Amino acid sequence: MGLLVRREHSRKELARKLEARGVDGDEAEATVARMAEAGWQDDARFAAGLARSRALAGYGPLRIRAELATHGLGEDQVRAAFEALADSGDDDWRAMARGLVQRRHGVGVADDPVLRRKAAEFLFRRGFDGDTVRAATAFDFDEG
Repeated sequence: MGLLVRREHSRKELARKLEARGVDGDEAEATVARMAEAGWQDDARFAAGLARSRALAGYGPLRIRAELATHGLGEDQVRAAFEALADSGDDDWRAMARGLVQRRHGVGVADDPVLRRKAAEFLFRRGFDGDTVRAATAFDFDEG
């Protein structure tokens, strides 16, 4: 219970932490299952919260999807997390990428090949796809 008080955890993460504290693997799984039944642990809630926090921190959908996968979440839970992002309006990836580029490199990125490359590499590391990176680095902030 102490682990869940601080923040949400995925089932996989919670079981791993219990095992690290000396709880037998089968008992850890059973304990996590009981917590999920009681509503204290919910992978869908965890996925939505993690996706939202990462999106608000400036990470792209590829990175968020990869991080969710490391928590052992199914495709349905990942899809639901991205739907929750869309419902809250936190999934405008192009606008987010443009904002990151503008804050980090200022205006004129589209005209400077060196800045454009640096901005593109930054966005790729953040988990944005190629189309979004191209759109964000070719954008003239003075015009739009």
